[in-house]
Amino acid sequence: GVFFDFDRSTLKPESEKELTTILDLLTDYPFMRIEIEAHTDDQGTDDYNLRLSEARAKAVVDWLIAKKMEPERLTWKGYGESKPLAKGTSEAERAINRRVEFKVMER
Repeated sequence: GVFFDFDRSTLKPESEKELTTILDLLTDYPFMRIEIEAHTDDQGTDDYNLRLSEARAKAVVDWLIAKKMEPERLTWKGYGESKPLAKGTSEAERAINRRVEFKVMER
C-alpha cells in the first residue's frame, strides 16, 4: 500500500515500504517504464476527485524522482472515482476504491 491522509496528497510514511519495492524493481529492470495510476472514492465532486487523484499520482512520481529514478521512465494519471473496484456504499468499499496502482508500460 501507498497511503494518504483523507483529502490529502502527501504520502504517509507507511508508504515507503511499497515505494521502495517499486524503486527496487525499476532498478533491477532498467528498461522498464511504469504508469502510476491513482484513484479516489466517490465522496466529493468528480472534478475534485480527479484533481486529488492526479496530485496523489504526482506525489508518487516525485518520491521516485527524489530517489534518483529517471523521470522519463515514469508517467502518471489520476482517474478520480471513474474506475471503482467496489460499489462504494460502505466505508470499507470506499477504502478499496482509494488506491494507487502501478502499470508496466510497453516500450
